Amino acid sequence: MIKDIDVLVIGSNVMDLISYVDRLPHKGETIEAPSFEMGFGGKGANQAVAASRLGAQVAMLTCVGNDSFGLETRANFVANHIDISGVLTGHQSNGVAPIFVESNGDNRILIAQGANTELTPEVLLDKIDLIKRAKVIVLQQEVPMPTNIKAIHLAKKYNIPIIYNPAPAHKLPLDVLPAVDYLIPNESELTAITKMPVSTVQETKAAARRLLSFGVANVIVTMGNRGALWITAGQEATLVDGQDVNAIDTTGAGDAFVGAFAHYFARGESLETAIIQANAYAALSVMTRGTQKSYPSVSHHMTKEVHA
Repeated sequence: MIKDIDVLVIGSNVMDLISYVDRLPHKGETIEAPSFEMGFGGKGANQAVAASRLGAQVAMLTCVGNDSFGLETRANFVANHIDISGVLTGHQSNGVAPIFVESNGDNRILIAQGANTELTPEVLLDKIDLIKRAKVIVLQQEVPMPTNIKAIHLAKKYNIPIIYNPAPAHKLPLDVLPAVDYLIPNESELTAITKMPVSTVQETKAAARRLLSFGVANVIVTMGNRGALWITAGQEATLVDGQDVNAIDTTGAGDAFVGAFAHYFARGESLETAIIQANAYAALSVMTRGTQKSYPSVSHHMTKEVHA
């Protein structure tokens, strides 16, 4: 067990089952996938690995399956120097994610949650020591929502900042948003939450400001190759330029951003610097196939800040 926790990730883990295809099949059609790979994934686990590979002391609160995938996932956390004192073994099989990656790098993902559904609010109370020792807590939406709500309340009780990634974008509890310090949606999630268009930067700004009206302190929108947008009350929006890279596989890029942001935030960097570095790290991740396997272990300074 690590003594100091920079980043505590409370969230999901899955085994990624990745098929690389030239195109998706039509209804009733069977096509050949040129290649297939397996890898470790799940938004929570991805974010934890990204932060750890950048040097953060990371602990994970999650529930793995009672099968071989669960054993492999636990071993993967250990291999990535992540504290597993909060990794439980559930009664169900491990979560899995069939992923289809097209030739242009775009992806489609299905999730079977499995043991992730067993990460209940009661688990958080049993592991309260992990929560108390964290510099920042990272949440997503691939575990039961009552668990996230309990985590938010506990974080506020112990004055721990919350990074909330509303992905997948469903059932976002608007009443707890005033307790969220940093909300990090992508464009599709922003649209799903606000029901507003985001086809231009100006539209994205308007939708993000809508979230501010719900009480969120900071909204950071990841926009793929268009970069990232940060909005907080009382100041102009900050736009970080996207990266001109050869995108091979965009799977897990958003998680790379969140994990990197958590690392730089916990290290004490300014918000703008943390966003710039996270944006660069996410760009690096799309240049290689896979999810966690595409996350480099060093940071690169590839971007410059642009004020919008």
